[in-house]
Amino acid sequence: MPQRLLPLLSDQPQSGEALGAQLGVNRVTVSTLAHRLEQSGVPLRISRAGYALEPGTPVPALVGVRGEFGRAMRYAGTVGSTQDEVRAWADDAHAPAPHGAVCVAERQTGGRGRRGRAWDTRSGVLVFSVLLRRDLSLAELALAPLAAGVALHAAATRGMPGRPLGLKWPNDLLAHDGRKAAGILLEAELRGEEARRAVLGIGVNVTAAPPGAACLDEWRPGLTRAELLGDTLAALEHWLAQPPGTVLDAWRAASLTLGRPVEVATPRGPVAGVAEDLDASGSLLVRSPDGTLHTVSAGDVQLVGALSPSHPQGVSP
Repeated sequence: MPQRLLPLLSDQPQSGEALGAQLGVNRVTVSTLAHRLEQSGVPLRISRAGYALEPGTPVPALVGVRGEFGRAMRYAGTVGSTQDEVRAWADDAHAPAPHGAVCVAERQTGGRGRRGRAWDTRSGVLVFSVLLRRDLSLAELALAPLAAGVALHAAATRGMPGRPLGLKWPNDLLAHDGRKAAGILLEAELRGEEARRAVLGIGVNVTAAPPGAACLDEWRPGLTRAELLGDTLAALEHWLAQPPGTVLDAWRAASLTLGRPVEVATPRGPVAGVAEDLDASGSLLVRSPDGTLHTVSAGDVQLVGALSPSHPQGVSP
C-alpha cells in the first residue's frame, strides 16, 4: 500500500486530503502510508503544507530521461541490492524489464562493490543499476566497464571548471587527491562467447560521502541526485554505443592512472610498475622495473605516490 502513494508524490507539497482523494482513502491513512515510506528510507518532507519528496530525489517523475535508458525505472526506499532487483525484474515472466531498465534505491542492505566489497549507502548517495539486455560479445563486455567510467566521468564533471576528477582503471571516479567519489560494478551472465545480459551498478557520492571519500558537492554545489541520474543515463547510452577506439581514447583523456606507478593485485599475483597504456581490449599495460610489460585484464589497482595536480582533459557525451 505505501508504494501506491509514492508515484503520487513530487517535490511540491500536497495535502493529505488531495492525496487521499486520489487513493480513495482518508488523510489519516495517507499519514500512515507516508510515515511507512519515510521509515523505508524515502526522503520525505512532512509539514503543515502537506507531503513532498526532498528536492532532487531520484524518482522517475523527477529524473529527466532523454533516451531509452531509464524509460523503464523503479525507485524504492530500501532493497537488498539494486543489482538483484534489476535481475529479478528481468526474470519477471509477465512483465520483464526491457533493455535500459533502471532500479534506484535509497538504501541497500546487501549492496556490493568490486571484489566482494560492501557498497556503502547513506543519505546523499545515488545508487542505481541498469539492465543491458542486448547480447554483448566478450570483447564488448571487456570494454563496457571502461565505457561506463567514461560516461560517469562526463556526467559528473559536466560544467566543472578544470575537471577535478579522473578515472582509476578500470572505472573508479577519483578526486585528484585520490579520494574515491564513485564506483562501478558490471555483472554478466555468459552464454558461450556472448553475455546473455549484464547488469551495471553505479554508486556516486553526490552530497555526502563516507569518511575519506569525496562527494561531487565539493565542486558542484546544488547538484541533485535526480539531475545526475538523468545526465548519467544519457551518457551511458551514448558511450556504450561508441566504437572501441573512441572509448579507449576518451578513457585515456580522463585517466588518473596512465603514466603513474601502480601496484595491481591480480588473480595470478601482484604486479608493480608504471601504467603505460591500454591495449585494444581495454587491459592495462604495466611496465615493471625490469622492463617486462604486463597485460592486466582484471585486478585491483593502487596508485602509488601523490597524484599529479594536473587535470585530465575530460570528455563529454
